[in-house]
Amino acid sequence: MKKQLLLTAGIFLIGFSLLSHAQAPFSRGVNLTGWFQTSGSHQIQFTKYTRQDFVNIKSLGCDVIRLPINLFYMAGSKPDYTLDPLFYQFLDQAVSWAEELHIYLLLDNHSSDDIASFNPDLEAILSKTWLQMATHYKNRSSYIMYEIMNEPHGITTQAWGKIQQTAITAIRSVDPVHTLIVGPSSYNSYTDLSLLPVYTDPNLIYTFHFYDPFVFTHQGATWPSPSMASLANVPFPYNAATMPAVPSDLAGTWVAGSIGNYMNEGTVAKVHALLDMAVTFKTSRNVKLYCGEFGVYTPNSNDADRVNWYREVRSYLEQKGIAWTTWDYQGGFGLFKKGSNEQFLNDLNVPLVQVLGLTAPVQQVFVLKPDTVGITVYTDFIGEKIQEASNASGATIDFYSTEKPNNGTYCLYWNGSAQYGTLGFDFLPDKDLSTLKAQNYALSLLVKGNTPGTQFDLRFIDTKTSVATDHPWRMNYTVDDTKVPWDNAWHKLYIPLSQFIEGGSWDNAWYPAIGVFDWKAVDRFNIVAEQASLANKSFWFDNIQLTNRDTARVLNTALHGIRMDTNLALKVFPNPAIHSTTIYYTLPKSQSIDISIYTVSGQKVRTIFHSTQPAGEYSILWNMNNDRGFSVPEGIYFCTALIGDRVCNAKIIVL
Repeated sequence: MKKQLLLTAGIFLIGFSLLSHAQAPFSRGVNLTGWFQTSGSHQIQFTKYTRQDFVNIKSLGCDVIRLPINLFYMAGSKPDYTLDPLFYQFLDQAVSWAEELHIYLLLDNHSSDDIASFNPDLEAILSKTWLQMATHYKNRSSYIMYEIMNEPHGITTQAWGKIQQTAITAIRSVDPVHTLIVGPSSYNSYTDLSLLPVYTDPNLIYTFHFYDPFVFTHQGATWPSPSMASLANVPFPYNAATMPAVPSDLAGTWVAGSIGNYMNEGTVAKVHALLDMAVTFKTSRNVKLYCGEFGVYTPNSNDADRVNWYREVRSYLEQKGIAWTTWDYQGGFGLFKKGSNEQFLNDLNVPLVQVLGLTAPVQQVFVLKPDTVGITVYTDFIGEKIQEASNASGATIDFYSTEKPNNGTYCLYWNGSAQYGTLGFDFLPDKDLSTLKAQNYALSLLVKGNTPGTQFDLRFIDTKTSVATDHPWRMNYTVDDTKVPWDNAWHKLYIPLSQFIEGGSWDNAWYPAIGVFDWKAVDRFNIVAEQASLANKSFWFDNIQLTNRDTARVLNTALHGIRMDTNLALKVFPNPAIHSTTIYYTLPKSQSIDISIYTVSGQKVRTIFHSTQPAGEYSILWNMNNDRGFSVPEGIYFCTALIGDRVCNAKIIVL
């Protein structure tokens, strides 16, 4: 009996020991930033990362990827906040890659800017978007987890804790299985962990972020207040001999105070002491804890000091049984060498990877080799190893427009650019197009537009070198009415690279062309509103490629919106119009007529008239209202008359 009691006690103690050291099911990984962090689903550049990137990350020794998502921006307006099916299409693929590779994927609601934190509808949009997410993913594997919200702020943790519970309840109403990740306010501060309510849900992981000492981890960053762009070379740990002076623009600020106290703040002991606040929370509540972000901004920090900091933070987290994902994989806090192309086999910061306890592949010296086959710039998606680098300048850019693409599922839509705005495609790494040019390759694309008299430039830009007299030189080709009749129909362009004309360089000043454009080092391809503003003008692009085969064909012969019949009389006056305009039309015989108003994207906003009339001349007033009685915004519209079996359009400019 005594032996039985001892055995029972032993089992209890073992169980208590295991319980008191609750662990997340994953251990270490990265944040995959800049992918789903966009202003909407139609701005996601899905080919920025591929399945191979997931394979590469796992090969380092990572078992988790945190995926920041601007979830609120993927949703429609109140009251339903419906998530865009296109967003699901992209995210489903990332989820499948993670499941196939047995790597945890944390779906992080990264909508934590001021719009989210101070939004009076925060609780409603949080619950409704997560209810949809949980409904959509409830049957996926346990490798998928939901992080309620990244870095809430502008709200107390006590108040935030209640809102977070509402989201938990919404998720659990449809998905009782998947693990949820929850955290405090104050930007997921470890100091606020203890202020969270005691949640009763048994399947939670708590999270916090760590960026201390801040003047070390964020030196060079422009987004803190005040900007720390001028701060550089702060060491870690503190070293009096190498401490920089306080920049003049930061004198008298909290940054100057922190630098003055850096002998105390910038030590390993202080870092451990701060992390111990999180450790205390973990042990006192006996919960699973995870550090979702930690890192050092690259541009102004010494690399050896940066490596020192990562070594200390990572090792202490693991010593205390805390899982982690570093911020980030690529980017300003990433695992790659400063200023590199961030190629997995060429540019990893090996010492940094190693102090994180990860294993880097043998790195190879990158040699830029000439491209010898065609290149896809855009066809439904931006091509691989090409990143969007647009300067929107007020334009609407939609990479997944379904407005009658020439072929495939999508085309690229560009509307309302200010002068010098661009659609940008950055080659990573740069491209050596010299062989393609020598072999008479061409830029091939399909384009349509809605406004005669407009023009833009197609442009290649080479790479600026360290030579003082070198600049990012241009090769231009102007597209105007002589190349494309802007009649709302698709037209093919096939432009040999030899037809591009060197156009100088803008490099903080204008430099005229001197004949030195380098086809061996092309940095990017742009479509540019060079000559004038393109306000209220729309263009669509499809199948942008470098090829030596003039095989592209116009497959979709439908005009944008509705096909026109110019033999029918349809006039609008006054045009442009401010408060109202009159639509004039003629019926050659008694027949049915339907007159409606459409936006340039083909969306009907108003049915003006629908009936059968005898032959004659008619007029009808449009008061600039839509079908709901509200005034339409200024812009370009089309009045479409369906007369019998024929259609004609008239453009209306609303001021």
